[in-house]
Amino acid sequence: MSTGVLATLSLLPIAAVAVLLVGLRWPASRAMPICFVLAVALALGVWKVPFNQVAAATANGLITTFTLLYIIFGAILLLNTLQASGALHTIRRGFTNISPDRRVQVIIIAWLFGSFIEGAAGFGTPATVAVPLLVGLGFPAMAAVTAGMIIQSTPVSFGAVGTPVLVGVDKGLSTDSSVASAPPQVQEYMAANGLTDWNEFLSMIGLKVAVLHAIAGILVPLLLVCIMTRFFGQNRSFAEGLQVWKFAVFAAGAMIVPYLIVARFLGPEFPSLIGGLLGLGIVVTAARKGFLMPAKEDVWDFDAVERWDPAWMGTLQPKADHSEKPAMGMFRAWLPYALVGVLLVLTRVLDPFSAWLKDQKISFNNIFGSEISGSFQPLYAPGAVFIVVTVIVYFLHRINWDAYGRAWRDSSRTALAASSALVFTVPMVQVFINSGGGAAGFDKMPIVLADGVAALAGSSWPIFAPFIGGLGAFVAGSNTVSNMMFSLFQFGTGERIGVDPTWMVALQAVGGAAGNMICVHNVVAASAVAGLIGREGVVLRKTAVAFFYYALVSGAVGYAVVWHAQKGLLNAGTLIASAIGALTLYLIASKGRKPKSGS
Repeated sequence: MSTGVLATLSLLPIAAVAVLLVGLRWPASRAMPICFVLAVALALGVWKVPFNQVAAATANGLITTFTLLYIIFGAILLLNTLQASGALHTIRRGFTNISPDRRVQVIIIAWLFGSFIEGAAGFGTPATVAVPLLVGLGFPAMAAVTAGMIIQSTPVSFGAVGTPVLVGVDKGLSTDSSVASAPPQVQEYMAANGLTDWNEFLSMIGLKVAVLHAIAGILVPLLLVCIMTRFFGQNRSFAEGLQVWKFAVFAAGAMIVPYLIVARFLGPEFPSLIGGLLGLGIVVTAARKGFLMPAKEDVWDFDAVERWDPAWMGTLQPKADHSEKPAMGMFRAWLPYALVGVLLVLTRVLDPFSAWLKDQKISFNNIFGSEISGSFQPLYAPGAVFIVVTVIVYFLHRINWDAYGRAWRDSSRTALAASSALVFTVPMVQVFINSGGGAAGFDKMPIVLADGVAALAGSSWPIFAPFIGGLGAFVAGSNTVSNMMFSLFQFGTGERIGVDPTWMVALQAVGGAAGNMICVHNVVAASAVAGLIGREGVVLRKTAVAFFYYALVSGAVGYAVVWHAQKGLLNAGTLIASAIGALTLYLIASKGRKPKSGS
């Protein structure tokens, strides 16, 4: 069977997701069972994968689904607990004191606080923290979910203390994290460039990843607020988002500058963690002093709740203006989120404590006699941190027992509602990525699909490389897994077209990070946290715009970098990047001005 035909068949499950969720706007609970059946049919009927391997992949998907539901439950429980204690009322008042402008609030919470949480925990955790907090502050559920997904881009490659690079790229290029176990072409590259240490090699790739992210990420906060004002504002206006471009770019730089410095001098573990934390401190301090803040008469807010589109609203609707407990101090109200951040960091970096938590797991080895294994880590998963913090809050905030019990019951119902989509979404992904080794002799579906794109792209491959990384994250739900699948493929493709292959790996990692914005099971999980079940496709239509921007800019910059010596500075990459930059400047100049009085 030809590469083109195989690539087309491999595309079918992904195309089905796009058509059913995005095109026809079916709920994930209805669309994903069809996509799962299609993936299974291809695996068994075309790839000739043994039935026990398909069954094992499905079972492993269900194990992962349970882990996701555990995280979702913990995140919602934390929000409901803070609602019961009155802390959410205080937090809402605190953000209003910084600025009542929703554009400012979403940048601080989603972009900066979310980046810090991504650096600490990764794996979709920022959405499960930021989304319910935004809903609690009075954002429409769909606006909160969209914001929570869009920021899962720049910080993701260094999320969970560098896991996508230190595990994803590492295992994608070497079997046991050493030069000796790397494929010959990787060893030859390292020798030709005077690299003898494997960690030094990973850090070099990590710095290239950070540079690409910095260039594409500088406009993410601005894009975030523009999408919010365009789709959820009373006037449906991009211009209202562009009006805070100075603050948005400042907030981007406040995170990205330390992020780059850390990537250069400390390596891949802490760019997002430190960048997000320092950026948060810088921007909140500046905002309190009124730096680049909108004038009082220009403050932007959503329309009255009764005029919201019903499709924006989820079942998670915390009380807006009162609580069950008297008002408390700001420090005491914010302490639970501070504890979440501290515990996430400690459980990831404090050895041997971190190693012990990882080892406390329920393992399922060689499921159904296959080579597929799975595990559940109840103490290491972020859900455990959320639950522990709610117990602390119960005593710290002196919550009524009945109110705390209601928080558990309400959270359980919301998590259960999400299961109807996730029980098919994640197993479909697992069947797709475990489709190699069948009797037909074909490579696994993601690699076959990437081969087909590479054959068509030729020397233009750098522009397409981030989209392949995004494809990996779209189907696998993880930048780390995407990097494992495609890093060596990207390295080899770079060699074949005659460019520095490590830049191709960097483009892969950046695209894999951006792919989190459109990853189906991340969207399902984030929507579940907000009680927005059944409208995942509508969210994907909005986040797809942000993903396309991010992947295209990264690919254009990568193309310009690897081909400038042969094709000159004026090449396809610089033209694309310059066109995007010029369009942004034009829109800011023409639409980002404060409207004249009476106009």
